[in-house]
Amino acid sequence: MTVPRDPAPAGQGDPSGRAAPAAVGDPAYTLARLGRSWTWLLGSAVTTLVPGVLVLVWPEATLHVLAVLVGLYLLLTGVFRFVAVFAREGHERLPGLLLAVLCVLAGVLCLRNPLQTIAALSLIVGLVWLASGILTLFTALITENLPHRGLVMGMAVLAVIAGIVVLALPTESARALTRLLGLWLILLGLAEAVVALGWRSALREARPRNPGSPTAGP
Repeated sequence: MTVPRDPAPAGQGDPSGRAAPAAVGDPAYTLARLGRSWTWLLGSAVTTLVPGVLVLVWPEATLHVLAVLVGLYLLLTGVFRFVAVFAREGHERLPGLLLAVLCVLAGVLCLRNPLQTIAALSLIVGLVWLASGILTLFTALITENLPHRGLVMGMAVLAVIAGIVVLALPTESARALTRLLGLWLILLGLAEAVVALGWRSALREARPRNPGSPTAGP
């Protein structure tokens, strides 16, 4: 997950602290504002939590259903991460963009052939989580003024561990894979929710100092 930097101080880019009128109608500006919103971050967490809960409470789900759920999760995650890219700056955008593309491609693979083998599904999910953790960790290290850096790095390490576990441990049945995926999705989703709520607090603390800033978010 990509977390926006701390809200910019008033007057950055404009002496009055207000966005330029031309920027308001700019799609990139709109996506950047959305990506900085704590509700958007929370939506990403829900997108991770819901599939995790579903696969755990529905252990008898077939491999076909599991592949569809995972595919939808990856597609939506790709969309959330793509929008979050616009909340970053310069060189910080590339890791998020690569991750968004990877998630979308993996989601398409799962949905295009939902009757694939357990090994193939494990390989797709494991590689996505491993790449996600590495890129998120890299972003957390190079991003300045990143709120809750330690928590974000912890999430990255969790994703790396999840990817390694899924890739290293053979799953002999759809039920075993379901339990493993469900558990990790819930853990990752809860961590993302904590980050979203932490970002909400950061935005609220910044409002009194900079009430007119467009980065304050909803």
